[in-house]
Amino acid sequence: MMPAEGSISTLVAGLWLLNIVLDTGGQLAFKAAAGDEAAGDGLARWKHMASRPWLWLGIGSYVVEFLVWIAFLSLVPLSEGVLLGSINIVAIMLAGRFLFGEKLTRLRVAGILLVTLGVAIVGVSG
Repeated sequence: MMPAEGSISTLVAGLWLLNIVLDTGGQLAFKAAAGDEAAGDGLARWKHMASRPWLWLGIGSYVVEFLVWIAFLSLVPLSEGVLLGSINIVAIMLAGRFLFGEKLTRLRVAGILLVTLGVAIVGVSG
């Protein structure tokens, strides 16, 4: 049964949240893999990253995220899905701040607020 026009069903909300978690987790895993200072340079760096779980966790997250994203897009218009999916940027920036100590400048915070406002407008308007 399709939800009423302009509302988001529980399934769509669940897929959206799962997409946020998988995309953010994948990005954080890639950052953990790429930021390992013991990795060295060149081919040795890639071999080191391939021997650690972070790279594979990121790839696995992206594979599952792809399937979740396809399911999500089967239920919402592309224009709405892409706008709702942009909240992933906010989640990744905030997670990067807390887990990797990355800077959040005033401009980045302004960007976070604007993206969040845009997603809220799309979410409310359906």
